[in-house]
Amino acid sequence: MESFPVFTNTDVQDSPTTLNLGPTHPATHGVFQNVLQMDGERIVSGVSTIGYIHRAFEKIAEHRPFYQITPLTDRMNYCSSPINNMGWHMTVEKLLDIKTPKRVDYLRVIVMELARIADHIICNGVLGVDTGAFTGFLYMMEYREAIYEIYEEVCGSRLTTNIGRIGGFERDFNEIAFRKIRKFLVDFPVVLKEFESLFNRNRIFIDRTRGVAPVDAETALSYSWSGPILRATGVDYDVRAMEPYSSYEDFDFEVPVGTNGDVYNRFMVRNEEMKQSMHIISQALEKLEKEPKGVFHADVPEYYLPPKQEVYNNMEALIYHFKIVMGEVKTPVKEVYHAVEGANGELGFYLINDGGRSPFRLHFRRPSFINYQMYAPMSKGMLLSDAIINMSSLNIIAGELDA
Repeated sequence: MESFPVFTNTDVQDSPTTLNLGPTHPATHGVFQNVLQMDGERIVSGVSTIGYIHRAFEKIAEHRPFYQITPLTDRMNYCSSPINNMGWHMTVEKLLDIKTPKRVDYLRVIVMELARIADHIICNGVLGVDTGAFTGFLYMMEYREAIYEIYEEVCGSRLTTNIGRIGGFERDFNEIAFRKIRKFLVDFPVVLKEFESLFNRNRIFIDRTRGVAPVDAETALSYSWSGPILRATGVDYDVRAMEPYSSYEDFDFEVPVGTNGDVYNRFMVRNEEMKQSMHIISQALEKLEKEPKGVFHADVPEYYLPPKQEVYNNMEALIYHFKIVMGEVKTPVKEVYHAVEGANGELGFYLINDGGRSPFRLHFRRPSFINYQMYAPMSKGMLLSDAIINMSSLNIIAGELDA
């Protein structure tokens, strides 16, 4: 009879096991790595590694005219591209002292809040998937598709939108876009309520998320957290309310906050933010009724690209088009910083301009990059399964983490 070796307790090594979580593990939701030291299923320590898809956006931007930087911003947080686009345009407008009409501001607010909803749909839907519930994700995705159809009516794109221009939009919203926006505001609240009923008081979901990865306000602030995960700790910081831009001061909305900053609180804050976003969009539609129609950009011909039909038939328009695209229009020599409330937190653009055709220096404050710093330290002592849920609730978007 074949004999098998007999192991005793002394044969078991006391040293931890090294486990690579990523860069290609599906649960990481992106191309980044965590080298974990494991004691069974519990994490002893970990080191986060990024750089697998680094694209040097900031350096590329320093060799491109201002207009050609917009597509780079698309590819940071591609789950809510329009917020990136608008944030960049507003940064350049601050540099150039361009004042946009109220109607442009309200149109931007609509697009940015739709993008916020689309981003939160993905985050909370995926969090459901990672806790074993696929139905809610599939149900909500239908309405992200509805938002993408609105994008298509506005700019012709869906994911990487390249939407808008410095000074406004390249065209006015058509009636189909407005009709789809109004339909979304009617249909989505019903779906969101049903989505909440699947999760908010679901015993399995609560057991998997409540008390997992709690963060107090002081620690979150010390790591420069922002966005929903900061507000989940009880800090009511929102750029839209604290440093209003795009006429957000004209809107009435609440800033949802949590209590202990755990995964469950982050989930609940994002659900409430979707409701607030719909409330803001409804107000924006009402305000647009009082603004003159047909206004979709500021009157700044030296910076705003003229209509293509005029370029083909008018020499002055052709000259302006050439000078703007080639970066031959003089710009002020100064430094500006502009921040917007991205779906994951404060999305900032720090621009140093020397008057040339491209930024002298440009730095993107990417919220995912800031928020992710804490992941390895806060995973210490967690079960691996809880660390996966924690990562989902942070909503780390690889393009924004590793630009």
